[in-house]
Amino acid sequence: MAIVGGFDVHRRQVTFDYLDAESGKVCSGRIEPACRETLRGWLAGRFAGRSDVTFAVEGCTGWRFIVEECIRAGVTVKLAEPAAMANLRGNKRQAKTDKIDARHGRRLLCEGRLPESWIPPFQVLEMRAILQLYKDLAEERTAWYQRIHATLFHQGAPSLAGRLSEPAVRAKLRADPAGVGLSPAGAQAAATAVRRIDELDAEADPIYAQIVRFTRRQPGCVALQTLYGVGPLTAAGLWAFLGDTRRFSSSRQAVRHVGLDVTVYSSDGKRLAHEHLSRQGPPILRWLLFESAQHAARRTSPDYGYYTQLAERIDTDRAALSVARKTIRRAHHILRELGDQAFAPVPDWSPTPTSS
Repeated sequence: MAIVGGFDVHRRQVTFDYLDAESGKVCSGRIEPACRETLRGWLAGRFAGRSDVTFAVEGCTGWRFIVEECIRAGVTVKLAEPAAMANLRGNKRQAKTDKIDARHGRRLLCEGRLPESWIPPFQVLEMRAILQLYKDLAEERTAWYQRIHATLFHQGAPSLAGRLSEPAVRAKLRADPAGVGLSPAGAQAAATAVRRIDELDAEADPIYAQIVRFTRRQPGCVALQTLYGVGPLTAAGLWAFLGDTRRFSSSRQAVRHVGLDVTVYSSDGKRLAHEHLSRQGPPILRWLLFESAQHAARRTSPDYGYYTQLAERIDTDRAALSVARKTIRRAHHILRELGDQAFAPVPDWSPTPTSS
């Protein structure tokens, strides 16, 4: 590598620091504003026609356009794990600036100590964005449901609260909210909430159908859906966020990547803090896995005995989390055995939803 450098990405600027090994010259500065067009011009102006340029960038928000533009310009780029990068920084009392962070990435790359992370292919990145959009819509819909529940209970009309998912109940609230015993203001709030839920359903349903169409054709997603309780959403989440599991030395590392591993802090045989989940991985995947693990409560589940035993001894949430860890381990082995085929692109698939 004749030129080795590091990027530190922020919303307003991208700080760079690179070393020309041939001349020994170190260059640093800022690329402003932080956008594709500016970065593309900067790369073309400095490294056009060169194939011996390598940069490191932390896997934080904004890394995608940095990586894509570097690849487009023929520049080798390494994606670094942010948490591991921070651990390698050393004494936290030292000064921390954008320039120092860019230099830190460059030095780790030069020394061969950069904690590399997986760079997902295009369809994986697109599926991640689609799943996040679906989760945002689902969370907003749940919030409106909760507002209706609260309004009904607060005004003494809780009889409908447990049946809001039924179309007839929602139609009644939509047509005559005052008829269920709500005050004028309460009726207005309930009617507004129902309309918002209908609008969110209209947005979310095509996205769900889009995800289902993809998971029916993608080999990795098809294989993951052979697991009990893993439907299209969870399969797409495991495929997109777990990624190429060949980079993990064991299924335990896959569990740690998702953030469902239990952290323990102890010294001299004394436990100094309670056990808790690390929650270091993608939140959306933990959400999908927890929902999927609820199927273990069914008698037809292969994990029914394991789930009920933990549920009786501890509680149902802990039992679901334990089943979720089992699902991650199984998914790890499935994707690992498929190899490159696990991430084979789906031809003619567009991230834009179309009518079913």
